[in-house]
Amino acid sequence: MSSLMVVLIVAVFFFFNGIRIVRPTHRGLVERFGRYTRFAQPGFNWIIPVVESMYLVNVTEQMVDADPQEIITNDNLNARVDAQVYFKVKADEDSVKNCVYNVQNYQFQIVNLARTTLRNIIGTLTLKSANSERGKINSELHKVLREETGSWGIEIVRTELKEIDPPKDVQETMNKVVKAENEKIAAVDFATARETAADGEKRAKIKEAEGIKQANILRAEGEAEAIKLVNEAAEKYFVGNAQLLRKLQAMEKAFEDNTKIIVPSGSDIVNVIGEMAGAKVIPIEKRS
Repeated sequence: MSSLMVVLIVAVFFFFNGIRIVRPTHRGLVERFGRYTRFAQPGFNWIIPVVESMYLVNVTEQMVDADPQEIITNDNLNARVDAQVYFKVKADEDSVKNCVYNVQNYQFQIVNLARTTLRNIIGTLTLKSANSERGKINSELHKVLREETGSWGIEIVRTELKEIDPPKDVQETMNKVVKAENEKIAAVDFATARETAADGEKRAKIKEAEGIKQANILRAEGEAEAIKLVNEAAEKYFVGNAQLLRKLQAMEKAFEDNTKIIVPSGSDIVNVIGEMAGAKVIPIEKRS
């Protein structure tokens, strides 16, 4: 094998040994003998083997868990607090360099900074206010982390409180208080419902009584009107005709027994009889 072939094989090996492929989720820092030389973008990159090295940095959103810790609240209760921090390294060259050269192990540093910040925030709050003001705690934690990591080339995306748990005995007491308050609310609601139902029944009875009253009034008015009409009829037909009324009553009695009555043709009662239902007037011829 000629020396040219050996050189060619070594060159090919040397070339392939220096190939570096950077994914879109990462950025690379190339150092030569421990000194930064250039920034590696996603895609094909080549470094000088042995002489140069490439350090890859993940620029996607990541999450670290601030391990649970016991924090003494302002009312001297031990609360178990856990939180999560979401962050990402900015993709520009300066930010990637800062996260590597300005801070040692930025993930570990974020966890410790979050734990310390939580102790400072929750230590000024009572346990009740800490549970009711989670949004405020998240905002304050996010603000502090963003300010403290500003020179690290990192963007704090958001922070989330996972839990704020009181001691077991305190939790049991709180549960009893909540249960008592719920029972109180339920009792008030039940009493209100009963009062509403009673009020409805009362209004219904009043409406019913008003209906009966109105019906009685209308019935009495109808009866009064009927009596009035009877009186008017009596005034019209029978005033001054008492004798004629007596004759009609006698005829009515006779009709009940299906008796035939003969009335003289010149009698005053003939016209009245003609108006009565079921009566037939038979005139009597005069004899010579």
